[in-house]
Amino acid sequence: MGPEAHLAPYAAHSDAGRGRRHLEAAHASRSQFQRDRDRIIHCSAFRRLEYKTQVFLNHEGDMFRTRLTHSLEVAQIGRSIARNLRLNEDLVEAIALAHDLGHTPFGHVGQDVLNECMKEHGGFEHNLQSLRVVDELEEHYGAFDGLNLMFETREGILKHCSLSNARELGPVAQRFLDRTQPTLEAQLTNLADEIAYNSHDIDDGLRSGLISIAQLEQVDFFARQWHDVQRTWPGISGRRAIYETLRRLITAMADDLIATSDALLRQHAPGDVDAVRAAPPLIRFSDAMRQDATELKRFLRANLYRHYKVNRMRVKASRIVRELYQAFMQDPALLPPDYVVAGGDARQQVRKIADYIAGMTDRYAIREHRRIYSLDEL
Repeated sequence: MGPEAHLAPYAAHSDAGRGRRHLEAAHASRSQFQRDRDRIIHCSAFRRLEYKTQVFLNHEGDMFRTRLTHSLEVAQIGRSIARNLRLNEDLVEAIALAHDLGHTPFGHVGQDVLNECMKEHGGFEHNLQSLRVVDELEEHYGAFDGLNLMFETREGILKHCSLSNARELGPVAQRFLDRTQPTLEAQLTNLADEIAYNSHDIDDGLRSGLISIAQLEQVDFFARQWHDVQRTWPGISGRRAIYETLRRLITAMADDLIATSDALLRQHAPGDVDAVRAAPPLIRFSDAMRQDATELKRFLRANLYRHYKVNRMRVKASRIVRELYQAFMQDPALLPPDYVVAGGDARQQVRKIADYIAGMTDRYAIREHRRIYSLDEL
């Protein structure tokens, strides 16, 4: 029996995948999706995730989540759910580890500012940039640019895409034009991402002191888990109580996703991946859990993401990204040689500027801004 013999017929089987952009011989001891996962872990962009922020900037504390720890949490949650649904864990893990490779420094504010700066040049979106990283920007192989990942991995990385961009990207984005679905593994990873950030943003928010248990008790979903912990462990408090509550939150969301998706898969009974693509989304929360998760996200948006202390850092981060972009646009000679486009092609030069800024870690962006604008760096 092969390593994927236990998978359901509707799972993505690597030997039946749509292949790589550049033909490569199969590996003797690893499946195609295992190879993708390994290539992602060893790439430069993956290592930089260690110093890219989630909510709190990298220099604000060593205990807050980064893009790297977030990606690992998504992979862990995703693999657990995939195993229960007999889906391809290796594909889920590869997508999870790669989905944020193209993210800018300073979280979503960095993306928003860079997109605004690039609006006359095709814009900027981190999912497209993650695909660009694995397709073009990584330089590990003599035979091709990028990592030459499997179609299914690349498709899962590209979870959002405008129709105009889809027309330019070709087969990997065709589903946005056809209004069809990606693999079940891609659908699953998207929701594992949501489970991960809902839970760990609560943890980081409490650790930072920007939100409190008293506030969170106004959210029914959190309150149910919190009060269950208090009943089970009378007198429990501090980090132990928070961790017990977050474990229950993650378990409740994951169990609901498994049960709801399993019922949908039994109902639709897709015979293979092509049938999955033609069906409606089959990996989803129940209506009740979707309502709970949405309530939690609304709370975090209002009380954590828009907290005045977070907003102060957003303003600083916005200024750094915008001023770096302006400096490089005005004088590309300020860029490292690898990012200067020979021949003066303006369109390519702008995209290379976006590549350079998007590839920066939080602390590197801060240092680069200081090198350009601070007189103390003379």
